[in-house]
Amino acid sequence: MKNDLLKKRFRGSHLEVVIFSIISVAIFLCIWWAISTGGRIGRFFPNPAIVIERFFQSFVVPIGRNTMWGHIFFSLQRVVIGYLLAVAIGIPLGLIMACSRLGKAIFMPLFSIVRPIPGLAWIPLAILWFGVGENSKYFLICMTALVGITIQTFYGALYVDPVLLGAGRMLGANRVQLFVNVVIPSAFPQIFAGLQGSFANAWCAVIAAEMIRSDEGTGWIIFNGMNSTNTQQILVGMVAIGMVGYVIAELLKVLERKLCAWKIQGQ
Repeated sequence: MKNDLLKKRFRGSHLEVVIFSIISVAIFLCIWWAISTGGRIGRFFPNPAIVIERFFQSFVVPIGRNTMWGHIFFSLQRVVIGYLLAVAIGIPLGLIMACSRLGKAIFMPLFSIVRPIPGLAWIPLAILWFGVGENSKYFLICMTALVGITIQTFYGALYVDPVLLGAGRMLGANRVQLFVNVVIPSAFPQIFAGLQGSFANAWCAVIAAEMIRSDEGTGWIIFNGMNSTNTQQILVGMVAIGMVGYVIAELLKVLERKLCAWKIQGQ
């Protein structure tokens, strides 16, 4: 009986979320349309129907040398490579700082210096160190994602439930066994939260990365539109970035429910 009531309540709340989401999008489009139909701004601001139509056309009609499929592919490729580099560095670094006093003493001061630096600030160094090719883009995306991954891993591993650690010691687990069987599983939900947020940041950083000499990508669509004063193309690029980012976020939520089901059920 109780489970049935919970299911009905969940379905009701889910329906409310869907309805209010549709309403909010409709209000946003109405405001956009109102702005585009009058005044000085309206002369340089196409209405949403035109932008949405051009967005779907871009999957067939090329913008530059590629259709939208190609631009999204190039941007995702850059993001994934830079992001995986950040994962390979950030997770071990966060675990070392959380589980080793020596590791924390060595790396925390350096990380504390790097942490406040925004991703855009790395553009000049990226160009100087790696030139204007793909490596500079990977570096910029990596540095943008690295902070969130490292800090979430650090706090996730640092604040493991002491009861679990005590139970593991009572059962005779050594430090390695505690780390593998208690620390990492307990920290994983927070690590995954860091991975989610950092992927979103990495996807946003691809715009800045594609400022560094690029002929394709969703960021290139925006900057090419800016250089040619094509507001419609700028908005099409923005819609593409937003839609792809939304799809990625939803896929990561599904993955979280699969990988962290035990944590979600326990809340």
